[in-house]
Amino acid sequence: MSAFSDQIKWNKDGLVPVVTQDVTSRVILMHAWANKEALENSVKDGHAVYWSRSRRSLWRKGEKSGNTQKLVDIFLDCDNDALCYLVEQAGGIACHTGRKSCFFQKLTNGEWVNSEPVLKDPALIYGKS
Repeated sequence: MSAFSDQIKWNKDGLVPVVTQDVTSRVILMHAWANKEALENSVKDGHAVYWSRSRRSLWRKGEKSGNTQKLVDIFLDCDNDALCYLVEQAGGIACHTGRKSCFFQKLTNGEWVNSEPVLKDPALIYGKS
């Protein structure tokens, strides 16, 4: 394992949270998790790789949708327990709902309101009906 990953404070499941941000706009695109293998693959391949907790496997962003994330930089927070990926987002869609960002629900007057439009129907992205 690379020395850089030894500096990370992995949680009890061997994971670290990753906030992913667009390198140009600085919009927060998504939050996901990485294990050591995902992080090393991201660094090696130059594209964002995460750990899917639900599938219990590596998840290469965009492998099904084509909306890949080219890795520009990786930052480690001051407590060494969270990462930030700066990426170039292919296709302008990071969210599985077909939106630019996964953070589209805004608290307004005590209610969650969708604040971003769907850019592409998820059924067209993933081939589901």
